[in-house]
Amino acid sequence: MRDDFDGSVALALPTEPHVVGLATRLNWLRAGVLGANDGIVSVAGIVVGVAAATSNSTAIMTAGVAGLAAGAVSMALGEYVSVSTQRDSERALLETERRELAEQPEAELAELAAIYQAKGLSAATAQAVAEELTARDAFTAHAEAELGIDPDELTNPLHAALSSALSFTLGALLPLLAILTPQAIRVPLTMAAVLTALALTGAVGARLGRAPVARATVRVLAGGALAMITTYVIGHLVGIAI
Repeated sequence: MRDDFDGSVALALPTEPHVVGLATRLNWLRAGVLGANDGIVSVAGIVVGVAAATSNSTAIMTAGVAGLAAGAVSMALGEYVSVSTQRDSERALLETERRELAEQPEAELAELAAIYQAKGLSAATAQAVAEELTARDAFTAHAEAELGIDPDELTNPLHAALSSALSFTLGALLPLLAILTPQAIRVPLTMAAVLTALALTGAVGARLGRAPVARATVRVLAGGALAMITTYVIGHLVGIAI
């Protein structure tokens, strides 16, 4: 809550979170949960498939570790490229906005007022708000209102890449550890552990995204089960053929 609009409300709610900052943190957390989910499913599929083809623990672990490394690197590179592209686009838009403010300030002021008027303010109030925000920080006001970008909170490609790789790795460790159990129970135990973890990540991801928990959880469980059954069958057939 902005204290320049209503100081009494700001004092009454001193710990109210900044909406944009909170949304950004929730998005990062949700991305981390989804990254862990990818790690669980990807590596579980690999180790279960190899375990169906051979009982050699070294071969199973080698495949699992290779899958973890490849997956983490792939996730990190993909996220870095994607976020870098997004950041470049944001910078280009901000530079255009900065240039327009310098070249045609009156037109930009009218545009800002029109934005607030379209949101439901009267023409006089929208004009007053636009003038006050422009006097304080025209660039930030236009960036947020026109582009939906906070110039002080641009996406960070390196942070995104590291977060994605870490979350994938943490998720992948579960099937890797589960598959180390005795041969007689390694596959069913790994599947049970993976499905339990997927139910948890599915529920958490749905809660963060404000989606129906039951539907999201069932969807994730079905996908994980299908992935492991498919790789198990393929691994078994390959093991027989070889």
